[in-house]
Amino acid sequence: MITILYIAMIVLLIVAASLRVLQEYERGVMFTLGRFTGVKGPGLILVIPWIQKIQKMDLRTVVLDVPSQDVISHDNVSVRVNAVVYYRVIDPEKAVIQVEDFSTATSQLAQTTLRSVLGGHELDEMLAEREKLNHDIQQILDKQTDTWGIKISNVEIKHIDLDESMIRAIAKQAEAERQRRAKVINSKGELEASQNLLEAANILAQNPQALQLRYLQTLNDISGDKTNTIVFPFSSDLGKLLVPPKS
Repeated sequence: MITILYIAMIVLLIVAASLRVLQEYERGVMFTLGRFTGVKGPGLILVIPWIQKIQKMDLRTVVLDVPSQDVISHDNVSVRVNAVVYYRVIDPEKAVIQVEDFSTATSQLAQTTLRSVLGGHELDEMLAEREKLNHDIQQILDKQTDTWGIKISNVEIKHIDLDESMIRAIAKQAEAERQRRAKVINSKGELEASQNLLEAANILAQNPQALQLRYLQTLNDISGDKTNTIVFPFSSDLGKLLVPPKS
C-alpha cells in the first residue's frame, strides 16, 4: 500500500513538473532532445521532463531607452543624442534560435545606427527634420532585426544636447536671419510704395485738373496747423478752375 502511494506521489510530481501555463501574451519555444519542435501557447502546455525544454517569449511591445550617444554631424558639430525604440517579438522561433540575446543585440544595433544616421546629416537637419530622421532610423533597424524575428514599430529621438558655445552661435545666427528678413520686407515695401507713387504721378501728369484738386486737398490738410506759416504755390490754372467762367 505504501509503495503504491509513493508511486502515485512520484507520478503526481512528474505531471505537475510537466505542466506549464502560458499567458495570452506569451509563447513557448519547444525543444525536444535539443531540436526545435514548435511554438506552443497560450494556455496549458505539457512538457516531458528531461526530454523537452520550453523557453518562454514575451510578445508585448518593449520600450528600449537608447543611452546618450556622442555624434559628430556632417558639418563637424559635436552633439549628444539619446532616443527611445519601441519593438516586439513577432517570431519567437527566430528570436531564440537566430540570436543569443535579442534584447542586447537590438540595443547595440540601435546605438550604432543612431550614430551612423545622424552623423550623415548637418546640425540644422537634426534640429529641423527630426521626424524624417526617426523614420530613417526605424526603417534601417526594422530591416536588420527582421532576421531575429523582431519588429521595430517606432523610433523617437528625445534630446539633442549642444554645447553652450554652439547654443550662442545658433542664437546669433537666428538673430541675423531675422534681421535679414526684416530688411527684405522693408525693401519690398519701399519698392511697392515707389511703384504706387510712380503710378499716381503718371495719372496726375495726364490730367492737370486732378493735379489742381490734389493741391486743394493738400491745402485743406495743412490748414489745421496754425503753428507755421506755409507758402504754397498758386497757379493760374487753379484760379481758372476755382472761378467759374462768365456766361
